[in-house]
Amino acid sequence: MRAIKDKRAEKTKSFMGNVAIVLFAQLAVKILGLVYRVVLTNIDGFGDAGNGFYTAGFQVYTVLLAVSSVGIPNAIAKMVSERAALNDYKGAHNIFKSSFILFAGIGAGCALLLYFGADFVSTYIIGNSEIQYVMRALAPSIFFVCVSSVIRGYFQGLSDMNATSRSQILEQVFKSGLTILFVILTVGSMPLIMELLSRGFLLSDTLYYTETVNGAEITKTLPEIMAAWANLASSAATLISFGYLVLFYLRRKDGLDEKKRQSAVQSLNESTGHIMKSVLMLSIPISLASIVTAVNRVIDTATITRGIEIAFAGGIPAYAGNPAIPDPTVKQLSDYAIVLAGRLSKSDTIINMPLALNVAFSTVLVPSIAGALAKGDKNEASGKITYSFLISILLILPCVIGLIVLAEPIYKLLYPAASLGSDLLALMAISLIFSALFQTMSGALQGMGKVFSPAVGLIVGCVIKIVLNLILIRQPAINIYGAAISSIICQFAAFVICYAILSRHLTIGISFKKYILKPLIAGTAMGAAAWLVYNAAYAAAGKNIIAVLSAILTAVIVYFVLLFALKILNENEIKMLPGGSKLYSLLVKMKIYK
Repeated sequence: MRAIKDKRAEKTKSFMGNVAIVLFAQLAVKILGLVYRVVLTNIDGFGDAGNGFYTAGFQVYTVLLAVSSVGIPNAIAKMVSERAALNDYKGAHNIFKSSFILFAGIGAGCALLLYFGADFVSTYIIGNSEIQYVMRALAPSIFFVCVSSVIRGYFQGLSDMNATSRSQILEQVFKSGLTILFVILTVGSMPLIMELLSRGFLLSDTLYYTETVNGAEITKTLPEIMAAWANLASSAATLISFGYLVLFYLRRKDGLDEKKRQSAVQSLNESTGHIMKSVLMLSIPISLASIVTAVNRVIDTATITRGIEIAFAGGIPAYAGNPAIPDPTVKQLSDYAIVLAGRLSKSDTIINMPLALNVAFSTVLVPSIAGALAKGDKNEASGKITYSFLISILLILPCVIGLIVLAEPIYKLLYPAASLGSDLLALMAISLIFSALFQTMSGALQGMGKVFSPAVGLIVGCVIKIVLNLILIRQPAINIYGAAISSIICQFAAFVICYAILSRHLTIGISFKKYILKPLIAGTAMGAAAWLVYNAAYAAAGKNIIAVLSAILTAVIVYFVLLFALKILNENEIKMLPGGSKLYSLLVKMKIYK
């Protein structure tokens, strides 16, 4: 009995080790992403308008990306982990080879579709033809993301998260650097090479506009062209990341071949066509949740554009130094809608940071639970899900409270040149807790084979969101805040539905005191401390950056002290964390635990 417990504890430690690898990678990626988006927003001429174009085009791109590649890593990881659990490494590699051929073709097709269909989609679906340049810039990356996802999924299924984490960090490093470089090169009168590429690759004839400053006319690059070059950097970065993954695979090929030779079971002798069909049958439903989310964002963008145009048809209020427009034209209304959508996208960029902490669980849960269930071990699967729930709550809740309390100071710190919209961040933060738990449940359900369930929850939530968008955004007093309100309700609905489905199939031991009450007490006390310290530090130093950093440092200390003082985590749960045994010994020495 003792041996069984030790073995299960070792599996959980390995599980949390993989979580830690993915968590670090996701956090690094999101920090770098936040940095370059902050730099872009503060570049002269980019601002909220550039953010609006950047986000609108990117959302269309994510639809095709979801169709072509989002389900690949989890689908392949699930199938490979099931083969690996039975020691059939030859069968696992056959899945990889067949999948690579399949998704290389799908990726190429979707890339061409996005490039040549950009004009139609931007004009007739989004309602703003300038967004087409961003779509064309992103088109090549679909192919490279597709084939990269196959390699990542293969190694995830073998419980090697390094391929995913290292390639993602590398991609984001180059994406951040190249994005800033490309946009800076477009500022003002574009250099000859940039101009030729813009006219040739992006198919744009108009690149500049003139602005009168102190009586002098200044030539500036259009924000939609700047946004396109920002996204062209993404395509270049995905190419570099794919190159790294190919080298990663080649360096491990000898070891993989040795595992295939040592397989202890008869490999499944399946044809390439049959494997392709199996991968598609699994990846399509897994992708469905992402497809629904991506399509919903496009609809969200379209409803925001049209809703804002209706809300402010009688007049646009003064904003960011611009005078009020009593009788706006269609173009002025469209431009204002892009600005408001840009403000919302700034909040999305910040909110994606905490979600990056949690996405590690949904990534690692899929192959882990699939492997456990392949061997018939329901207790191991249930234990990993329950533990993941607890850590998700403890990670996300303080982020939610912190963003609500410090929304305005954070906006002033990150977006000094475009600091409007902090109240949107405070409102959007509420949806974080439901989004995070939905992420965790999606990984659990997919690992169990309930691949349609996350999509069902999202479809219901998205239908609610679209209806609320159509009602709320058109109201002048609500306008863009309607999109934030509908997002909260959408994520809540998806969470409730998926939790109900999950709890019917596995025992999820969640208690109100441990999972809700104690974390809320710790989070509320942390939020109060952060608010008090911010105001005190700002009054004393008069500098926002000093006050924000002081408040965040205080919040982290207060939260972690209360986390262990309230004994939310027991001894075993602490030891499951990476480095948990040393942490528990320290807590015993401090007499917090006995």
